[in-house]
Amino acid sequence: MTDGPGTTSTPSRNVFKRALDRLTSTSEEIDARELLEESIERGSTPVMRCRSGERVTVSGSIRALTLRPVGGVPALEAELFDGSGTLALIWLGRRRIPGIDPGRGLTVHGRMTLQNGHRVMYNPAYELRT
Repeated sequence: MTDGPGTTSTPSRNVFKRALDRLTSTSEEIDARELLEESIERGSTPVMRCRSGERVTVSGSIRALTLRPVGGVPALEAELFDGSGTLALIWLGRRRIPGIDPGRGLTVHGRMTLQNGHRVMYNPAYELRT
């Protein structure tokens, strides 16, 4: 295991590095790192690695919900954060989905697209997490 050119890391060095990172990081940064690690452990693709047009699986936590009509049709929009970035989830024709609430863990499957530079997924299949 190496940390860079000409260096070798050891388990004790990694423990020290993680402890130092925790001391110098904000609680938001620590939470984001932990959320990203959990997402990767689930086999999900980090949001920042998703490319437009790809079918992806993303896991994270719902940060916000908005009811916003799209073309005269109700649309429920959720902001999913996985520690690396956010993905807007939009369910067309829905005003509410039981279990889709801020703070809830969620895994979604679908085709990611870009709209005005933002990552978006329409009508994703989803799994609620506890």
